[in-house]
Amino acid sequence: MGISVEGKVALVTGGNRGIGKAIVEEFFKRGAKKVYLAVRDPESTASLTEQYGDKVVTLKADVSDAVSIKALAENATDVDILVNNAGVMKLSSPLAEDAEESLKHEFDINVLGLIRVAQAFETTLVSNKGALVQLNSIASIKTFGDMATYCASKAASYSITQGLKEKLGEKGVTVLSVHPGPISTDMGKGAGFDDAPGPDTVAQGIVEALNAGDFHLFPDPMAKQLEEAYQSYADNIILGDLSVG
Repeated sequence: MGISVEGKVALVTGGNRGIGKAIVEEFFKRGAKKVYLAVRDPESTASLTEQYGDKVVTLKADVSDAVSIKALAENATDVDILVNNAGVMKLSSPLAEDAEESLKHEFDINVLGLIRVAQAFETTLVSNKGALVQLNSIASIKTFGDMATYCASKAASYSITQGLKEKLGEKGVTVLSVHPGPISTDMGKGAGFDDAPGPDTVAQGIVEALNAGDFHLFPDPMAKQLEEAYQSYADNIILGDLSVG
């Protein structure tokens, strides 16, 4: 069952730049009523506030801090669509000296951060029959050696997203797992992807996938290549009914 952005209240973690900012802008293009910007630095949303006025509400939040996320949920009880976009990436191979440190940091933000957000907003999303959008990655299903710790964290967040689809879905909440390839953001450029598609590709895809009620979104050309190979497995295993008896 799909959900339209039009007339809805959304919240975007990390909504101040990159993919998060593009999502905010796309939501307003599609008729969103209000968007909360959940960010660590409230001053970083000044340009969005200037552009959209009181249609945006900036709230200080840190997905690594459970207390911060609980407070966020208490101040945004009218959210219909929650986009967990905040994430980090460190370029570490399994043999790098900092691999363990990188993995711990990425898991704290990319995996535990998702759990903190989902738990804090469960009541609101169930009450509003809303949607949870999780920004995962093609790195959720394909590991690249020089960024293996990041890939491991995204594989874990994808697993948690599947669990949320089941448990929140039972309560009427739509869950969308987004799997971009390289995107031209600060994070993407830091990994050497200067000529990648823009973040608007992801934002537009999210709106369309929510409308369609899809669980997976592979929004850009590279992601779609992986989707083509992954589709049968996803349909039969991830989305299939494997119940016994």
